[in-house]
Amino acid sequence: MAKLLKDSKKGLVQRSSLLHIAAMTLADHMKSGTFKSLYRGQGIEFCDVREYLNGDNVRAIDWNVTARMGKPFIKQYEEDRELQVFFVIDRSLSMHTGTGEKSKVETASETAALLLLAAEHNSSPVGAVFFDGQIRFSTMAKSGRQHVMMLLSRLDESDKEIEKGSVLSSALAGAFKLLKKRSLVFVISDFRADGWQENLARLAVRNDVVVLKITDSIDSDIPDIGTAGFFDPESGVIRKFPTSFKKFKTLWFEDNRNRTDAWKEFCLRHGAYPLILSTSEDPAMVLNRFFTRRGRK
Repeated sequence: MAKLLKDSKKGLVQRSSLLHIAAMTLADHMKSGTFKSLYRGQGIEFCDVREYLNGDNVRAIDWNVTARMGKPFIKQYEEDRELQVFFVIDRSLSMHTGTGEKSKVETASETAALLLLAAEHNSSPVGAVFFDGQIRFSTMAKSGRQHVMMLLSRLDESDKEIEKGSVLSSALAGAFKLLKKRSLVFVISDFRADGWQENLARLAVRNDVVVLKITDSIDSDIPDIGTAGFFDPESGVIRKFPTSFKKFKTLWFEDNRNRTDAWKEFCLRHGAYPLILSTSEDPAMVLNRFFTRRGRK
């Protein structure tokens, strides 16, 4: 497999020692991010039942066991402060575009690597699903250095053939099925896909979902290059646009702003946390700012 971070850049596995330095700070911020996964909900895990004793909370009665045994039993719980982290990562054709030093998929991979190493620093089990026009890879959340290094290697792999389209909706549905306990989920995509909304909303009901929208400067500010042909890598359609016209440039900007506003509003309405990350930005700085703001809230 070719490496995403190629040429003068070292691959993610080789760069892991440098990424670890940034990830250690990020790990502390992640723990203070006030996500429900850390402080309530699945912080208490069911472990057993016992016979009801006088004075027990009647709301803890297990009615199924009570009906079978003919006398009341209550559920017992144990503390479980382990934070499980899961990634849904878009590697479709539109993510392999970009006008700067890094493409969207390179930015996504570096961002995921930082979060992955931060999760390892916190001893969190980690899992992931990668997709383009089909599901390319998935794994349930597991702990351990070997599992983390395997995921770093998979993040750095570039498929020779990328399937057209995007199965973002299916990837979100798959993550929902894989996650058996409340988790901190990072969805990393440019969201150039249709039909993902319902499955994202469902995923956010049972989990803390951070939705990272990867952007590039051309998404809002098209360069003045005259009448030029633009190729949509997902559909194969080629269109010519008058990039020198001020009205066209304004419409281009407003269309991107409207779509971004609608995406953000949907995330907030359904309890997900939207975060925009440009290919020109340092992922570590953006993530640390985000978790710091969450901590203050």
